[in-house]
Amino acid sequence: MTDQAQLRRRLLDSMTATGSLRTEPWKRAAEAVPRHEFLRGGYFRLVTDAEPTAWEAVHEGDEGWLEGCYADTSLVTQIAGTIVPEDVRGRIMRLPTSSSTLPSLVLRMLEDLQVEDEHKVLEIGTGTGYSTAVLCARLGAGNVTSIEYDEHVASRARTTLGRLGTYPSLVTGDGLLGHREDAPYDRVIATCGVRTVPAAWLEQTRPGGLILATVGGWLGSSELARLTVHEDGTASGPLLGGGVNFMLARPDLPPPLGLLPDLGEGKEHETPAGAEPLSNWTARFVAQLAVPGAQRVALHRGGRTEDVLIDVESGSWAAVYEDCGRWLVRQGGPNALWDAVEEQFGRWRAAGAPALEEFTVSVTPEGQAIHW
Repeated sequence: MTDQAQLRRRLLDSMTATGSLRTEPWKRAAEAVPRHEFLRGGYFRLVTDAEPTAWEAVHEGDEGWLEGCYADTSLVTQIAGTIVPEDVRGRIMRLPTSSSTLPSLVLRMLEDLQVEDEHKVLEIGTGTGYSTAVLCARLGAGNVTSIEYDEHVASRARTTLGRLGTYPSLVTGDGLLGHREDAPYDRVIATCGVRTVPAAWLEQTRPGGLILATVGGWLGSSELARLTVHEDGTASGPLLGGGVNFMLARPDLPPPLGLLPDLGEGKEHETPAGAEPLSNWTARFVAQLAVPGAQRVALHRGGRTEDVLIDVESGSWAAVYEDCGRWLVRQGGPNALWDAVEEQFGRWRAAGAPALEEFTVSVTPEGQAIHW
């Protein structure tokens, strides 16, 4: 076997052993798709000793490039909305905007999609095209529609898929709107995060069909949900657990914070919860249900660290900090953000602090609700 074939086999064996790859049809599909073909433009590697966070480009042919292609890890392929590895020599300190998702998560999600032969699938977020190719290998390209928001990313994926002789329906546009021309679909899968499952996805999915999407928010916690679409045009289903995290769909990204509010203003009082509602993945998920428009900033002021929540649209804010063994919160603006967080967090704790797998998502054309 060639080096890439050996590396691919090792990755497939690892995914099988960990349970990400569970059924023969998906094993055959994964085996048919060489991941390195979708990374010939290179990728960015995190610089581990850099402060602030920095990335360095790994180009095709560089030492470790091929091994990296078959590592079970996400590989950043675009930074700051336009910058690709070919553009960079050295380090860059900007935020990633596109990546090739770690293969074990790709295959876990495809297994969780519960497809059957001849199902039509809508994929939101083509990315490099790797997951699109695996879908095509399993179902046939004629049953796959994939949407990518970024025109440059979409063009690269189209070129790679064509080079491999794979021709699904590829669309450049806002995936939150779906693609009505190829509807209805039996399955919808999103490889980007969303704050709310869009009504368009429900409308374009057959009754009894499934939607698999990562639901999250601006406090940085998210989870995979599998929803069944009902005859009345609504959908519901559980969170699947596992702490799944994707970059948010670009239309769902938070607004710029702009000028920070005067944190010396506002009303101050003790908070019995302290910073616990922001302390871990599940707690933040619960907290962001209460304040979906809030973003979090850590500020160092007066020798202490303050966790600050800011809702740009309403102008509301809350700063939580410890002082002489007491936890205090100072709030300003029209909405008491921390009061809402404490109330939600308290109800969750009173219910026994259920795990995210015990949460249910319900979606109607009018909106979304998450409850436990």
